[in-house]
Amino acid sequence: MFGGVISAMEDPRLILEQNIRELNDQVPKMNENIATVKANVILLQKELRRSEEEIKNLTAKVKAGIQAGRDDIAQQYAITLEKARESLGRTREQLKYASAAYDKSIQVKKAFMREKDRKINEAKEALRAHERAKWQSRIADTLEQFEVSGIDQTHDEMLTRIQEETARNEARMEMALDSVDSDALRIEEDAEAIRASELVKQFKLEMGLGDTTAAQTEDERVDIPEKESEEASKTIGKQRTRSE
Repeated sequence: MFGGVISAMEDPRLILEQNIRELNDQVPKMNENIATVKANVILLQKELRRSEEEIKNLTAKVKAGIQAGRDDIAQQYAITLEKARESLGRTREQLKYASAAYDKSIQVKKAFMREKDRKINEAKEALRAHERAKWQSRIADTLEQFEVSGIDQTHDEMLTRIQEETARNEARMEMALDSVDSDALRIEEDAEAIRASELVKQFKLEMGLGDTTAAQTEDERVDIPEKESEEASKTIGKQRTRSE
């Protein structure tokens, strides 16, 4: 139960960031341990060289004692030489293991660095994916807050209203055009054109332009009433009968 609660409280992002810090913190510690192993190798190498030099000196002293006829002194140096040779053997053995340990530590460090880089890269990629997921989650939350169906319903309703209003206005326009007597309008336009033409002719007559005789004859014909024309025709008919 408590494990489940702890797991629920854990933040993967924080854990990965902590892992990256711990991996980087292990590098200085590893370098310190490798430096200790290397120092041991260096000390053993120095001790080996010192032992080898001591053995050379003791060997020379043993030979000098023998040449001088001092076997007692030669024996003392010979015993010390024997111990130095044993110490040299131990030093060589220790140096062998120390050098192997140093080489092994270098290999371990290389493997650790490769693994560290791999884990850090994986962790960074996971963190980037986590940030992308958080961003996508925020976008999803924002989109979920939109009432798409309500917007669509309002949108369609407004379109329908505008289309209905447009149709009503078009119908009103058609009805208004139908109520106008287009034939009467055309007749009025033609009459206005004729009147304008007559006015122009009168202006021409006043200005002395054009055929005045035809214009006067036409004016007299236009001005004679119908009754006068009928009486004239009757008079002419009587005169013709008398002459006959």
